[in-house]
Order: sequence, then C-alpha cells, then structure tokens
Amino acid sequence: MADVTYRAARIAGSVQIPPSKSAAHRALLCAALCTAPCTVSPVDTSADMYATLSGIRALGVSVAFTDGVVRTAPGVRPARAVVDCNESGSTLRFLIPVFAALGIEAAFIGRGRLPERPIGVYTDLLPRHGVQVETAGGLPLKMQGRLRSGEYRVPGNISSQFITGLLFALPLLHGDSTIVLTTPLESKGYIDLTIEALGSFGIDVQETEDGWLVPGGQTYSAPSHTVEGDWSQAAFFLSAAAVSGGPVTLRGLNPTSVQGDRECIGLWRRFGLQITEEDGVYTAENPRAGEPFRGLRGIRIDARQIPDMVPALAVTAAFARGETVIYNAARLRIKESDRLAAMEAALSAIGADVRGTADGLVICGKPHLLGGRAAGYNDHRVVMALAAAGCDCPVTVTDAESIQKSYPGFFRDFRAIGGNADVVNLGQ
Repeated sequence: MADVTYRAARIAGSVQIPPSKSAAHRALLCAALCTAPCTVSPVDTSADMYATLSGIRALGVSVAFTDGVVRTAPGVRPARAVVDCNESGSTLRFLIPVFAALGIEAAFIGRGRLPERPIGVYTDLLPRHGVQVETAGGLPLKMQGRLRSGEYRVPGNISSQFITGLLFALPLLHGDSTIVLTTPLESKGYIDLTIEALGSFGIDVQETEDGWLVPGGQTYSAPSHTVEGDWSQAAFFLSAAAVSGGPVTLRGLNPTSVQGDRECIGLWRRFGLQITEEDGVYTAENPRAGEPFRGLRGIRIDARQIPDMVPALAVTAAFARGETVIYNAARLRIKESDRLAAMEAALSAIGADVRGTADGLVICGKPHLLGGRAAGYNDHRVVMALAAAGCDCPVTVTDAESIQKSYPGFFRDFRAIGGNADVVNLGQ
C-alpha cells in the first residue's frame, strides 16, 4: 500500500496527455479480431491495458507490446480459455460477448470490486441467444455455446460497456442483429467512440430510431490504428490549473474527438477558468487564483454523459464561490469504488463542505481547505483528483498505487509542471 502527500504548489508548464484508455481498449479488441496483422499505438502501460492484452491473448491472438506499440497477429482459436480481467470493467464487458460469438468456452475472473460489478445484462441476454451462463451473480462467470444473431434488448442506463461488447461481437455472427434500447442511453460518447473504432476497422453499424442495426458476416481489417489522447485525464490538470493558477498547456488531444469527456473544456470555462486553443494545443490559466474563491463560481453539472470527470469536477467545486450541484451520476456508485461516497468522504476529510445525494453531490465552495488525510478507496480517479486540492493545502491520500490502473505516469507528469507529490512505497 502506498500513500501520496500533495503539498501547496503553483502549477505551470506543459503536459503530454497520455493515450485514451477508452480508445485503446476498443482499438486493441478490433485489432485482435482482424484477419491479418495489425499495429496499434500509442498504448500506455496501465493495468487496464495489460488486462485487455491478456484477454485478447486468450482469444488465441499473438500479441507483442514494446515501447507503446502493440502488434497483433491472428492465431489459432482455443476451444476453451480462462480470462483474467484484473479490475478492468471494460475488458470484462467487451470480451464476454466476443468469446460467445466465437464459440469459445470461457471462464472470466477478476479482482478488486470487479467481481461485484453488474453483469446481469449479459446473464439475461446470452441464454436467450444460444449461450449457457453459470454465475452466482458476479465473477467468476463461466459460459459455453455459440452466440446467435437476433434482437438484443438492452437498457441504456446501466453501462454503455454492455452495448459496446455487443457491437464488437454481433458483426462476427452469420445473420443480422439489432440492438434495441429499452431505456434512454447514458454515456453516449462511449458508444460513438466504439462505432468510430469499428468503422476504422471496416465494420458497418447503422443507427436506428431506438438502437442499432448490425449486419452479420463482417470482417475486421486494418493494418494500423493510432490512439488519440485521453480527455478524461486532461480533467485533472484543468482542475489543478483552476486551483493553482497555471498556465498549464495540454498537448496530444483531439479537438474533434467523439469522447464525451471533451466537454471538460466547456465545464471548466463555466467555473471561470480561462482556456484557449491553438492548433489542437490547449492552455488553461486562472489569473484570479490569488483572490478569495479564486474567481471561480459554482455551477450545475449534468454528469449523465461524463461520469468519469466527476471526481476532478468535485475538487474544483470545493473552491468555487457558491453551490455546485452534480446530478445524474448514480452509476458512479458501481465503479472501482462508490465514487460519490468516496469523493464525499475524501473532500469532507480535508475540510470541504460536501453532501452526497442519491445521484450526485452538492458542494459549497470555500476559499481554502484545511487539508488532512483522505482515503483513496483504491480508486485511481479519486487519488488523481485530490492532486488539485493539494495545490492549496497538504493532502495525504491512501492507495496511491491505484493510478497504475489508468495513468501510471501521473505523479511524474504532475511533478514536471511544478506539482508537489511525495509518494511512499510506489516506486516512482
């Protein structure tokens, strides 16, 4: 177990935002399903990426990963496999229907909170389409049989990862299939990201009035794929710039990305942060950082499409004048931690005025926080979000090692722009 202590600092400098974890998951799985070798880059060395690489190896795919470049080549499909998803929900939910579509008997296992996270959409759907499923309600999950084409009725308000998994698998089936939404879709940006990735590998998906039509008998094909920068990671540096002043320059982001978290630019501008863009390079600065409340103002945030940004948004809100209300974020209760409860507890521990609701947080900003010790809840986004609070007051956060899940270089990059992060027992 590792702790990180953030201490007051003025953040200023340039950050190369790492490749998108969400885009990389999708590109790697598409590459694994190609009928010829494929190269995907850049790919970060995070725990979630290693989980997906392990999963596609279990498909019988040859995988080489060197210096941020993944090279895949078709191999012999196994009759059965054990798939260790570690703590990666994307790996689990993307791969289950793919193994089913290929008729591979599989056992899925995982760690941390992953065995407890919902998979009921699949345990309901798959048996209706030719696949036998054995589970006590979570992981381990065992399945056998081959997926059949047809109509797949899916709730849109549980996790978009179930829809993405089906979108990967259904093109492999002999007949055409439809995905029909039974409730309004949340996190639409992630579905757009999936469809964009599929298109770059030659897979056609047609949007319908209430879902998607997925023609069967398609073939994945692309010699290479480039992974764009991660907008959800940019949020931590925007929050730090808002609290400490900046300027912070963010490089490696795609201004026309379909990632839903691209909305972070508009949200931090609403808080009062000055953000400019030139040739895809963003610079964030808060010239009023020395004033009471740093010139920031509370806002209302509908988090339905941007749940991953809530921890970073909550920290900025803790310093903004007035009240910030974050709502439509109930799905955060089933992430790596109960993220709403985790952020409420962590911010309260360092002196913030925050109250949890059924689907969000209500935060009344203060000019300064007292600092103290906060639990990281083994959640990478909680640990990284609190770096911005540490720009104002000393904050010690447990479970610092959890950043390995998505952004192993975060402390390095934070220090490179003036951040003060003292890490014990992490090896960085």
